Amino acid sequence: MSDPTLHGQHSTFGFIRRNMREYGILFALVIIMIFFQIVTGGILFRPVNLTNLALQNSYIVIMAVGMLLVIVAGHIDLSVGSVAGFIGGLVAIMIVKWDMNYLLAAVLCIMAGGVIGAMQGYWIAYWKIPSFIVTLAGMLVFRGLTLWLLAGQSVGPFPSSFQAIASGFIPDLFGMGKPNLFSLLLGWAVALVLLIMAFRGRRRAEAAGIAEEPYPFFIGKTVLIFLALVWMSWLMANFRGLPNVFIVMAILVALYSFIAERTTLGRRIYAIGGNAKAATLSGIKSERIVFLTFVNMGMLAALAGIVVAARLNSATPKAGQAFELDVIAAVFIGGASMAGGVGTVIGAVVGAFIMGVMNNGMSILGIGIDYQQIIKGLVLLAAVIFDVSNKNRG
Repeated sequence: MSDPTLHGQHSTFGFIRRNMREYGILFALVIIMIFFQIVTGGILFRPVNLTNLALQNSYIVIMAVGMLLVIVAGHIDLSVGSVAGFIGGLVAIMIVKWDMNYLLAAVLCIMAGGVIGAMQGYWIAYWKIPSFIVTLAGMLVFRGLTLWLLAGQSVGPFPSSFQAIASGFIPDLFGMGKPNLFSLLLGWAVALVLLIMAFRGRRRAEAAGIAEEPYPFFIGKTVLIFLALVWMSWLMANFRGLPNVFIVMAILVALYSFIAERTTLGRRIYAIGGNAKAATLSGIKSERIVFLTFVNMGMLAALAGIVVAARLNSATPKAGQAFELDVIAAVFIGGASMAGGVGTVIGAVVGAFIMGVMNNGMSILGIGIDYQQIIKGLVLLAAVIFDVSNKNRG
């Protein structure tokens, strides 16, 4: 007779091996965080540093959820950094020079980002011009427009209400001081909701007979994520609470995860990336969906540009430079395939935080920007090699 314990272990290892693309990146994030926590002498997990980590990576996460859909659909957008810089300059002109209400200015700028995405998406979707070429042109055009718009000068400062978008914190409605009780309860409530949703999803999968993930592995992963969220909420609540932009990121991640995994639109985006011709023959309006992914990307790039401007308290001609590299790297490191049709929103977010933890940890250690760029490039190359080798084995 076979040992059921050994059988369970083999099935768990087999499951992890078959899903290494999805789970390997999560393991990598945990290992990298533990490594930098040790070598920095415990600085990485200090509340002030965790808060800075969230604030510093907000723009990458915001754009990564949009870039994930673009890459899954089989395309790429090289213009997002330049668009973010241009929109940051535009919102600064509106607020500082024209004395416009900051909320109205932000809404108009996000709409402008959608128009920019539509202009690029039109040529890509309907004229079949490669996205690499169109968005490379967009990168150059909007970098030049940013220099023209700001006349080579920084524009600022902004009103404190606008700055609060990126550097403000959720107020403690209970007036407790430290810890920020409202932020703490909010973080714990989110962790509890995710825990309940995970178990409900597991029960539905078991009822449908499609629960591939071994139960012990599911329990361990779910409890670990729950405890990590509870612990991080406690740490941040003992500093200044949850940043406003952290809530924005959480809402975007939840929304785009739902769109990608639970909606017809999301399934069609994956179908187009997997096989565009087959998707079109099956009745999917591929051109319209590709067009919409670029409109969405333009709006998220605009939101990121607004967040960056608010955080820096000024718009500068060089804002947004190389943002596209960090965003694209985050998506690929997070498990997306170069060929399209593969990738998850959560994976892109994990990839963004891997990049963020590496930047943060290396900066704490005093590693020069030259070596930081080399290390990040090698990590991206390793992620792509891993993707290709996985595909060849499959």
